[in-house]
Amino acid sequence: MIIVPVKDGENIERALKKFKRKFEKTGVIKELRARQQFDKPSVLKRLKMERAIYVQQLRSKED
Repeated sequence: MIIVPVKDGENIERALKKFKRKFEKTGVIKELRARQQFDKPSVLKRLKMERAIYVQQLRSKED
């Protein structure tokens, strides 16, 4: 459960923004989207490899 302490006189929009940030960090939405469909382990492995190659290329261009 996410708890957001609200100080006296604090704006409700600011508290809501804190809540949204904490909720995003938990990764609940990302996990729900991933669970909507089943992906074979081989597909997940291939996607992970493609992402690693992509990130490596970005970092090599950065230097």
